[in-house]
Parts: sequence; C-alpha cells; structure tokens
Amino acid sequence: MDTEIEVNVPAVHFALNEALELYETALISNDVATLDNLFWTSEETVRFGATEVLFGHNEILEFRNSRPPKGLDRTVEKTAVTTFGTRFATASRTFKRNGEPRLGRQTQSWVYFGTTDGWKIVAAHVSWMD
Repeated sequence: MDTEIEVNVPAVHFALNEALELYETALISNDVATLDNLFWTSEETVRFGATEVLFGHNEILEFRNSRPPKGLDRTVEKTAVTTFGTRFATASRTFKRNGEPRLGRQTQSWVYFGTTDGWKIVAAHVSWMD
C-alpha cells in the first residue's frame, strides 16, 4: 500500500521551526530545563555529540548538567527543516563558533507527541567538519 505523505505542510513547518528556535535559544543560554524538555523522555532517545555518545534520556540529561556553561554562543549559517505529514520532521544546521575554524553540523529527528507534549527530539547528531 503506497500512501502520499505531505511534505512541509505550512502550519506544521512553522511549528517545528518555532521548536527549533526554542532549542537554539536554550542551547546558547545553557537552559538545561528547556533542553531536557525538548528531548523525548525515553531510553530510545539518542544523541551523538562532537565528543560524546549518549544513549537514553538520562545520559543526555547527565551530559547537559555537567557541561560547562561557557563557549556556547554560535552563529547559525544554514538551516534545512523538512516535515513529513504532521508528526515527523528533520532539522539540519550548520554553525560557526568564535575561535573555531571548523564548521559545526547538527542534525535532529523530531516527532510530534500531541498537544500535551508537542515536538520532541528523538535523535540528534552534532559534529565538526575540518
């Protein structure tokens, strides 16, 4: 059975972009509570960072709580957001940090868990490109 999935439904695309900007603000201000809330509270959640491999929400939260709140400012270079239907999306960004010659890359998979929980990151990957 082949069914069509609507890509980038305007209201869904807008909502995911709002969640992504909330994430960005929380990231650079080290707002751990908001970052924690934006990740799916599940052992199935995964985050591969520039120097860490985190499986499960608890490992991600432990990383966030232990990360020094310095040097988090960054400038977003490009963003690509694609929504698939009303409940799944991907978000990819490139960014630069002051004093860092490499280009940063961030990719996230988001799922909409309904009006109570909203959009949550279920998988994320951050890396540097030489």
